[in-house]
Amino acid sequence: MSRFMRKMSRRAIVQALLALPALSLFRSQQPVVDADDIVEINGWILRRSDLA
Repeated sequence: MSRFMRKMSRRAIVQALLALPALSLFRSQQPVVDADDIVEINGWILRRSDLA
């Protein structure tokens, strides 16, 4: 591993480390939502299906 690190430039290592947090922005982490869930909006208790 150390031989591999010697061949890489310091700039390439820094760019790779900076790119790691940016990759998490491209993940789709949309939660699964049930249409029958009950939510409260401005004091009103509604079903999610009523909002669509």
